[in-house]
Amino acid sequence: MHDSNRDTGRRIPQWVSRARKKFREHRALFVLYAVIRLLVLITMALEIQNHAWYNVFLCVITLVLLLVPSFVERRIRINIPDVLEAAVLIFVFAAEILGELREYYLAFPYWDTMLHTVNGFLCAAIGLALIDILNNSPRFSISLSPVFVALSAFCFSMTIGVIWEFLEYGIDALFQTDAQKDTVITSISSVLLNPDGHNSAITVPVQSVAINGEEWQLGGYIDIGLIDTIHDLMVNFVGATVFSIFGYFYVKNKGKGGVVSHLMLTRMQGDPKEID
Repeated sequence: MHDSNRDTGRRIPQWVSRARKKFREHRALFVLYAVIRLLVLITMALEIQNHAWYNVFLCVITLVLLLVPSFVERRIRINIPDVLEAAVLIFVFAAEILGELREYYLAFPYWDTMLHTVNGFLCAAIGLALIDILNNSPRFSISLSPVFVALSAFCFSMTIGVIWEFLEYGIDALFQTDAQKDTVITSISSVLLNPDGHNSAITVPVQSVAINGEEWQLGGYIDIGLIDTIHDLMVNFVGATVFSIFGYFYVKNKGKGGVVSHLMLTRMQGDPKEID
């Protein structure tokens, strides 16, 4: 006689089993992920109805990014703490759906600044956690100093920040968008404006702007994203620096850190196929 329960269990898709396990072990995180994913799907349906295909593309990218933490857990065999994973999910939703599609970048002037600061903080946390795994692994005969670990985490975060700016520039160049938000400047300082040709900048106020012969009341010159890029990297620097300082004391105190300990990745044991 066949065991009907066993046969039923075998017919359950693997992703359903993983979802059940995730819900049992991380209920709050599972609910957060489900709510965010539902909101993205609703947004995508509305954008499809409006034939806004670029916005649909952003929704698809967001759904893919939401899968990254779980994919990393299964493939690299590490455990991502709920606090860190929740922060990543909220960050992706806040940046792509709220920031781009719901225009929070325009409605709230400091929305972009906040996200890039948080990005610097989170990426430094991920960088330090990855190095900390190697530092404590019995497979590697290395023992890195707290200063080196903190510096590596800082460099990892800044590298991610630079790559993000590359992506924004690429999107703007390919799709004629404005991911690198422009800034209006009221004066220009340049050596090119020096009538004598000397290496001495001349400052000229911008009183009017004409584009293709049509005058625009912008109040200044459009800098085409340079200031936004530098500003984003600066606040990324702040976030990376703050976490690297926390990370230094975390490593120095051998894992005894109130804030940092909740963001640390840990190596998972067992068969990779059994890991969610």
